[in-house]
Parts: sequence; structure tokens; C-alpha cells
Amino acid sequence: MTDTLPSPLSPQDCLIALMVAVSASDANIGTTELIKIQTAVNILPIFADFDIDRLSSISKTVFDLFDQEDGLDALFGLIRGGLPERLYETAYALSCDVAAADGTLEETELRLLEEIRYELNIDRLHAAAIERGARARHLI
Repeated sequence: MTDTLPSPLSPQDCLIALMVAVSASDANIGTTELIKIQTAVNILPIFADFDIDRLSSISKTVFDLFDQEDGLDALFGLIRGGLPERLYETAYALSCDVAAADGTLEETELRLLEEIRYELNIDRLHAAAIERGARARHLI
């Protein structure tokens, strides 16, 4: 891991790290996914006091972790250390929005979303509602 981020990550850092991870999971970070992340950071109240300059260091951390054998486990360790449980569903909703942003869901994105559901202990019924909402927001 890089030394540019404190441990544990702030709740906002964790939300961004998950969005970046979903975007990077299919090895094709699309413009629409990047715009979705930027838009979330610009408009959602949870990011009101977030320093936008941290976005690149958080992204670099995610990319560095993805290059490691147990990087995904390390990422989830950081997420569990910095994200309060009250934001777990928010994290999953933002992750679903990023995955759906380009209009297609790749198998790797679906697997990562499944892992996020598991790691954050998102109830299956709640997850289905969150997923349906993301799908409805991104229909073209």
C-alpha cells in the first residue's frame, strides 16, 4: 500500500475507494464511470467537506492494491476500518451506480458487487432494491 493515505481511511475516502474499485474492476475505467464518481463527490452531502485533491491518491491506493495478490482483502480491511456501518448501504448504492453508469455490467463488476454485499453484510432484499434503483436511474 502507498504511504499517501492515513489509516484508517475517512468515511468519504472509503466511499470513493469502493466506487473507484468498481470502475477499475473490469480493467476499463470509462468516462461515464468517472463522471458518475465526480458527480457524486460534487453533489452528495456526505462529500460536502471532502478535499477533491484526495481523489487521485485514493485512486492510486486502489490501483496499487489491485496489483497485489491479496489486494482486494486489504481494500476491504481498509473499508471496514474507516466506514461506519450506517454508511454500508450508501457505499453499496454508490458502487451500483458506478457499475451501471456505462449501461453495461461486466462479469467482474458483478462479482465485485457481490463481494461488497458480502463484506458489508448488505441484506439481500435491501441489495435487490438498491440494484433496481441503480438500474432504473441508468436506463437509456
